Amino acid sequence: MKTKRAMILVSNDPESIRLGANKLIYSLNKALAAYNLQDEVDVSTITDVNRSNVLPLVIVYPEAVVYGPVKPEDAHLLIEEHLYKGRIAANLLAPPKQLTGLIGSLRTHRGYNPAEQRIVLERAGRIDPENIEECIAANGYEALGKALTAMTPESVIDIIEKSGLQGRGGAGFPTGRKWRFVRAAPGEKKYIVCNADESEPGTFKDRIVLEGDPHVILEAMAIAAYAVGADEGYIYIRGEYGLAFRRIEKAILQAEEFGFLGKNIFGTDFNFKIHVHAGAGAYVCGEETALLESLEGKRGEPRARPPYPVTHGLWNKPTVVNNVETLANIPAILRNGAEWYRSFGTPSSPGTKVYTIMGNVNFSGVIEVPMGITLREVINIYARGMKPGSTLKLAQTGGSSGSIIPAVLQDTPMDFESFRKAGVSLGSGALLICDQHTCIVDLAKVLLQFFRFESCGKCTPCRVGTSRAFEIIERISQGKGRLEDLDALPNIAGEMERASNCGLGQTASVPIRDMLKHFRTEVEAHIRLGSCPTGVCQFMEEPENSQKISNF
Repeated sequence: MKTKRAMILVSNDPESIRLGANKLIYSLNKALAAYNLQDEVDVSTITDVNRSNVLPLVIVYPEAVVYGPVKPEDAHLLIEEHLYKGRIAANLLAPPKQLTGLIGSLRTHRGYNPAEQRIVLERAGRIDPENIEECIAANGYEALGKALTAMTPESVIDIIEKSGLQGRGGAGFPTGRKWRFVRAAPGEKKYIVCNADESEPGTFKDRIVLEGDPHVILEAMAIAAYAVGADEGYIYIRGEYGLAFRRIEKAILQAEEFGFLGKNIFGTDFNFKIHVHAGAGAYVCGEETALLESLEGKRGEPRARPPYPVTHGLWNKPTVVNNVETLANIPAILRNGAEWYRSFGTPSSPGTKVYTIMGNVNFSGVIEVPMGITLREVINIYARGMKPGSTLKLAQTGGSSGSIIPAVLQDTPMDFESFRKAGVSLGSGALLICDQHTCIVDLAKVLLQFFRFESCGKCTPCRVGTSRAFEIIERISQGKGRLEDLDALPNIAGEMERASNCGLGQTASVPIRDMLKHFRTEVEAHIRLGSCPTGVCQFMEEPENSQKISNF
């Protein structure tokens, strides 16, 4: 299948259709055929454009140029100028002052581009992941060679710091700073650990990397090892990822055969060996210290912090723990430079983010787009809009540990800083798009049930808090809730967030917090009116003479 080089989106809301959007689409396709571009350009529609007097509106990607209003008779000129001659059709541009809502969210800072931009997934799906020669032909191990032969460890860390790369596992900690901490930590023995225990429900972006381009992880780990002074590394892979495990093992053997791993790499005195370890299905082992405990052959339980892994990690040695997506950015940054990387995303959150999209939308799958794109853009451009009859109610980000994002926040740029200011979190990158038929109480019940089951039980706030919160929410979903529950739930959530030993217990409070913050009226309806506004919760009638369960 031929790769499309551009995409045209035409607004097709009722007003646009009334003004001739369907005729415009026909004219655009006819003009593309006239210039023999029909196989290179995809024409699609966008429903929720959130504007009035620039309709029908046309957006041309990857440049994100906005035209409007565009008439059917303008189609030939637009195609000729923009897609055949490669220049902007200036007289068709939408007036800047009219660009609010979706298009207004196309930030004007340097380098922003909402079209899909592949850095992490640059080679995934384009090379044979079991053939190292194809990887080498596509710039594989070029960055490692550059680091070992032309850069000092300090200069490698400098470029990663200047790039602004932040951890893509959800916390967003600066990667270069973490490497610098490990390099400065005392001790000759240090480790690099790749956290590939991708266990968040709905998240499978790391699996795409591991299965589609295993060598990018090996190369990145070797670069990190050189930078911090490590000679040994571990990849901790989710136990269910059998194909990924096998391909990583094969990639290691190939890299050792070609001299990219092992001793005297690239003819230098740098040595680095990588081991692979499969997890056993414990969600909590995605937490970095629980993962380290598991690697050491112990029960997978989080450690008390401080000390942190950067000084006391694997076998109490200084350790870098990075997740798959974070590491997959490293080779491209070294090849192209920090300024190149900062040309994508936002000033505070440079680069791209890989998302998995699912839910009540017309397209589900994996995309990689610049940081700072909005939820509205993801839904309307990449997910091809909501399913017929569906309207956006909320989105749940980052699997169970992410935030519940109400529709009113769909124009908030999806980057670490903007989401933090909005009181929500980006999470690991899973986007569950929910429509008006989703019950917030039912969703929270499912999430708390997951946390209750996956809690390791080590600390009381998490072990007891997740169970108590689930019991209360389940009671509300059955029509047995009390108004006192609306006070008890935030108290439980607050204790879990403040006193839990690790991120599992802390993030288990998020569904409760978001539910009451953004959808309190719906929760109250379950209690005050004795009904579920969406009809999802099936209320059970209490037998006579039964006593209500106490909140405590």
